[in-house]
Amino acid sequence: MKAKNPDDRIKLLFEPRSVAVVGASRERGKIGYAVLKNILSGGYRGDLYPINPAGGEIEGIAVRRSLREVEGDIDVAVVTIPSRLVFAAVQDLCRHKAKNAIIISAGFSEIGNLEEERKITDYANEHGMRILGPNVFGIYSSSSDLNATFVSGDIPRGHLAMITQSGALGLTLMGQASVEHIGLSSIVSVGNKSDIDESDLLEYLHRHDDTHMVLMYIEGIRNGEKFIAALKNTTRVKPVVIIKSGRSQRGAMAAASHTGSLAGSDDLFDAIARQCGALRAESTKEAFNWCKFITNNPLPHSENTVIITNGGGAGVMATDACEKYFVSLYDDAEDLKQTFAPVIPSFGSAKNPVDVTGNASPADYTKAFDAALLSDNIHTVIGIFCETAIVPADDLKAMVETNVQRYRQKGKLIIFSLFGGENTSVYEMEARRRGLPVTDDVYDAISTLGAVYRYCRYVGDSPDEDADVTMDFAAIDKIVQNAVAAKRYFLLAHESQKIMEIADIPIPRTINAATLGAAMKAADSIGYPVAMKIISKDIIHKSDAGGIALDLDNSKEVVDAYEAIMRNCRAHVPHAMIEGVSISEMVRPGVEMIIGARRDVIFGPTIMVGLGGIYVEVMKDVSFRSLPLDRKEIQTMVKEIRSYPLLLGVRGEAMKDINKLVEAIIKIGAIIRRCKGITDIEINPLVVYEQGMGAKAVDVRIILSKG
Repeated sequence: MKAKNPDDRIKLLFEPRSVAVVGASRERGKIGYAVLKNILSGGYRGDLYPINPAGGEIEGIAVRRSLREVEGDIDVAVVTIPSRLVFAAVQDLCRHKAKNAIIISAGFSEIGNLEEERKITDYANEHGMRILGPNVFGIYSSSSDLNATFVSGDIPRGHLAMITQSGALGLTLMGQASVEHIGLSSIVSVGNKSDIDESDLLEYLHRHDDTHMVLMYIEGIRNGEKFIAALKNTTRVKPVVIIKSGRSQRGAMAAASHTGSLAGSDDLFDAIARQCGALRAESTKEAFNWCKFITNNPLPHSENTVIITNGGGAGVMATDACEKYFVSLYDDAEDLKQTFAPVIPSFGSAKNPVDVTGNASPADYTKAFDAALLSDNIHTVIGIFCETAIVPADDLKAMVETNVQRYRQKGKLIIFSLFGGENTSVYEMEARRRGLPVTDDVYDAISTLGAVYRYCRYVGDSPDEDADVTMDFAAIDKIVQNAVAAKRYFLLAHESQKIMEIADIPIPRTINAATLGAAMKAADSIGYPVAMKIISKDIIHKSDAGGIALDLDNSKEVVDAYEAIMRNCRAHVPHAMIEGVSISEMVRPGVEMIIGARRDVIFGPTIMVGLGGIYVEVMKDVSFRSLPLDRKEIQTMVKEIRSYPLLLGVRGEAMKDINKLVEAIIKIGAIIRRCKGITDIEINPLVVYEQGMGAKAVDVRIILSKG
């Protein structure tokens, strides 16, 4: 899917016809020298303009004393001068109508100097120039043979693009890519992201034919909705692996102080990454394992996987790993027997894992690999080798390399996990450097396969139309406007209940009562048992204030509850304005769920579903998504929670009305998207009954925007 209005300036960032280096230097220890030297040695073919007030020559290239001496256009200017001089340079570049400035200079928002950074970016944007940075190491692009970085050494050319928010880690990633012999199509450091961000870069990279895969290191996202759109566009045509720091609270604080961007809710980011088809890695090692394998191997047509091993224990470990990473083991016992029994010893096992026994030679392994290769029902093989005195590591080359080539030619996957001593370890490291799919741990191997299959499932799953509903959104907006006019930024119970009625989400029958007498009359009208809740604009968390009483079975209990609630609330919130109580029917038991929708400050409208009730914050059994969603994705979201079996029915209970739960999610999702004055909606609990019996929203909390 192509963006409607791609920014041609971003394309010129990667494919410039001309480059200026502002602050080019003769001193080898200066960044201005390293950048210019790399551009020259990298083979850049466009016009090159070193800028330095001293003039003369550097590395045989004529130096301009100022931008006024540059006679041609400037597509990219690499700025390497001290931070105090950058704004003046940006003004000069804008006068020259430069398209992009890469500001390598540090000393801006990363140290609290946000005002100067904003001044530079605002001025550049007002004059039609984009800014990459500040605080970056530059850009490498194979499309133009441009190495406008200060990294030392050659950058291997290939098909992996890297985007990194950390300059130091980015340089490390480049070094690892070189060690792993992973070729790069481009690498970009985004630094402080004052202007150009990951989303802008993805919009170019998802169209770039030489880029087959993208690896991103992220510390925080500022414009989540823009990022989601760019990420979805990219993952539909090529895989994206993400390393994101800031999982822990302390890690999030470190990320904020390092880059000036907030890590945000990690659970939410994790869910959105999966929703968009991105593969989130736990470590750089895992990320490179995935990238290397995916860029060097075909995507499989299906998922049936077979483990072939000479060690029973290693096979069991691999089986455990397959379950952990959702790798589907082929389990047709009869077909497995027909396939493998003729090629393994009689005391081996043709079950999956297939055990070729401890004295299997490379030729014995190859017979088993051949059998799997010729089977139409087997698509992936995990080859596990345990070094023995009978089968030494010297035979590994013959076993691994020929089979890798034959599997790739056939469009199937094979990956090896090698266990042994020094010789095995030496071969494993040497093979990895040559791009062969070998690891020293079954979990590393199978984590890689799990990533491959997650991506294949995503691209193979055609999205439906976004789930939406029609309702009287204008009436909801009116309720919100009336509350804001009264200087309230949350809705009272009866207002929230009215919105549920508009959305056609069933609620318990409720009557508001201003006095004890009215409360007793309401309870008699509704019928016992009833629930009683305080009504006060000053008390949002009713249970915390002792403002709720449940299962009231008669008028005496209503009187006692009324007096206790009034006493509790006046003690807990002495200045609260109390309007009375609400009397509601006690809903019959069912599965208590929670549905939440909020306008996230980073990612925009989001939705949550999970196990509800009073322990929701303790159990934290919830699933998140970004809106809009299709019905299929909502169903997937519900299935993700650990307590999903409760909805299917346990211990003889009937299946619950999951369709009504999904409909309620769709409805509150529509409200949070359409009614801009609402920031949060929470239904807890939404009691879900047996199939066909619906669900009821027992308690509803709605928070309003203050701006």
